Amino acid sequence: MDRLIYTAYSGLTGSMMTQQVIASNMANAQTIGFRAELLSADPMTLKGPSIEARAMTRGEVRGANMKQGALIETGNPLDVALTGRTMLAVQGADGEEAYVLQPPVTIPEGAASITVAPDGTVSAAIPGTAEPSQLGQITIASFANAAGLAAQGDNFLTETAASGAAQIGIAGEVGRGRVRQGFLESSNVNVVEELVDMIETQRAYEVNSKMISAVDEMLKNANQTL
Repeated sequence: MDRLIYTAYSGLTGSMMTQQVIASNMANAQTIGFRAELLSADPMTLKGPSIEARAMTRGEVRGANMKQGALIETGNPLDVALTGRTMLAVQGADGEEAYVLQPPVTIPEGAASITVAPDGTVSAAIPGTAEPSQLGQITIASFANAAGLAAQGDNFLTETAASGAAQIGIAGEVGRGRVRQGFLESSNVNVVEELVDMIETQRAYEVNSKMISAVDEMLKNANQTL
């Protein structure tokens, strides 16, 4: 009996955690650059676990769905998107929160005709110079298992033992994606799939709830008989 209750409780806990992830994904269906979250019992298997596996997990280990979202053309020269399963390498002042490109690229005051090449090279026309000046290069990060990255909120992902160490380098080299200037990447959340997962998770929750009720009734009957 205890084993049945424990199994059902594990299922209830997993269902609640999965619903939290689904709710977060649904809320960010229109968020630029958002990568849908995944939930798994084992961070080393974060490559798209089934809804059943997520519903049964007791340990909340979050990873990211690395399927690329659609690219939206904005025409803004300071907007950039990446192709492939790669990310911008960024870091904040505290070394933990990520905001500033690493290495940073500074646009001088008065710069015009800013261009970003597919390999991340940033150039611009600087007052007083005849030719465009190279200002720096956007480097990007790739991972052996990008789905194992940990979601930190606000579209930030950090490496984990499951993802492996970040491999920082030039866009277009060693399998890395390229930089697209004047584009933004839309959220990769598939609303239909999330709704299906939500329904399945609710059913799993109901099944485990009924199991607990049934076991409780059996225990009551056993106590009355004894």
